[in-house]
Amino acid sequence: MLTPLGWGTLAGSLVLYATGFALGYPEPVVLATGGLLALATALAWTAPRPKLEVHRQVTPLKVPRGEAAVAVLQVRNLGGLALSGLRARDRFGGTEHTVDVPRLPKGATRTVSYPLPTDRRGEIPVGPLLLIRADPLGLTRRVREYGEAATLLVRPRTIALPVPPSGRAHHLEGPTSDNAPSGTVTFHTLREYVVGDDLRHVHWRSSARTGTLMVRQLIDASLPTTTVVLDTRDLPELAVDAAASVALAAARAGFPVRVIIGEGLLAETRADPDLVLDRLAVVESGQGRITETVRLARGGGSLVLVTADPAEAGAAAGVRKRFDRVICVYTGDQEVSVPGVTVARITDLDALPLAWTTR
Repeated sequence: MLTPLGWGTLAGSLVLYATGFALGYPEPVVLATGGLLALATALAWTAPRPKLEVHRQVTPLKVPRGEAAVAVLQVRNLGGLALSGLRARDRFGGTEHTVDVPRLPKGATRTVSYPLPTDRRGEIPVGPLLLIRADPLGLTRRVREYGEAATLLVRPRTIALPVPPSGRAHHLEGPTSDNAPSGTVTFHTLREYVVGDDLRHVHWRSSARTGTLMVRQLIDASLPTTTVVLDTRDLPELAVDAAASVALAAARAGFPVRVIIGEGLLAETRADPDLVLDRLAVVESGQGRITETVRLARGGGSLVLVTADPAEAGAAAGVRKRFDRVICVYTGDQEVSVPGVTVARITDLDALPLAWTTR
């Protein structure tokens, strides 16, 4: 297809031909002939369909905000002639990036890489990938789409923190609820065997007596639960980063963690940091206040409220009796003091570890 320069050359050549014949001057005709010959050569240059093997890989597919991610492009020439003038154009969300591919001899492979934007948290679609072959004068080009689109997940930025202490010792006999986290420490009850259960936990005496295969259900009753409540109104990235850091500390330590926003439960897991980070990567600003969310949150363990609203920080005082420990990570500008609640005020993520350990 003709580029804007190619269409301009064609139009100019036609005008020169008409002017030359009308006025009887040979010079415009010569110039017009040169323009048409250049167009014909350019079309012949880009007309053959190149035989290419193209692979584009995004690495890594998940990255903390602000850290490096790249697309690695491999192009192999399967045709019988050398190829030059290739350019790759890739789209990242609403932006495009163009990179030149070096000359490809017959059977050769070229690898080029280019950075991907990671300054914005969320899912960033990558692609489609376009390979463009143009002639040296830029009069014509041939565009083909290769490969599949990919998705780059930009997660919150995090910083290392210790697990928040629950403030109370949990007896190993633990709760009698069936909702206690399963584990390997404390016997809780007997139940019927289901596929996937560890056969070492089969209770053979009960199985023989009932005629049904029974297993011992074990729990880790002493594990403290960390509940992270994130205020998503006018959501600043600092708040998401702080909530991710707190939840990640608990999950990496193998403790149960719940992440709650104004709309409800966002993530609940134990020892699965990826789930927490993936869910927080795509969280968006909400409109609802979290006072009611905090009030209805399941008690026990530690409650960590992340907010920039001093009124919401004050609301945490109303639930302090239901939790072993209540902490407010406050990202606002005003000074806040809440009776019975430990307030860790921060203005940037790097200040969180100090505020966290000296609270």
